[in-house]
Amino acid sequence: MIYYPPIDEVIAIHDRMVKKYGGREGVFDFALMHSAIERPKATFGGKELYPTIFDKAAAMIHSLIQNHPFADGNKRTALAITVRFLHLNGYKLIHPTKETIDFALRIQKKKTTFEQISSWLRKHSKKIHLL
Repeated sequence: MIYYPPIDEVIAIHDRMVKKYGGREGVFDFALMHSAIERPKATFGGKELYPTIFDKAAAMIHSLIQNHPFADGNKRTALAITVRFLHLNGYKLIHPTKETIDFALRIQKKKTTFEQISSWLRKHSKKIHLL
C-alpha cells in the first residue's frame, strides 16, 4: 500500500519549514495544494498515470513547486514532503544540499522535464526496510 500525505500533514510540514527558515505562513490556495497532493494518484482508463514511486514523487514535487499553493516556502515544503513521501514508501533520498536546491530551482524555472525529475529522484534514492 502506498502512503500519501494527508492535507493536514502537508500544512503542518509547511508551517514547520516557515518557522525554521522564515517566510510567511499560510496556504495561498487550498485547491492548488489539494491538486498537487492528489496528482500522484491520477489514473486514466483504469491505468495509473504515475506507475512508479518515483513517478508519483515527481508528480507531487513538480505540482507543489509549480502550483505555488503556499504564501511562502513552496520549494522547501515540496522537498520536505517528497523526502517524507519517499521515506514512508521505503526509500531514503540521498542528496547533497546544493544539488537539491539547484534541483528545486530547475523545477521552478521549468528547466527540467517530468522524466528528468523522476530520474533524479530514482538516482538519489536508496531502498530502506521499514518495520
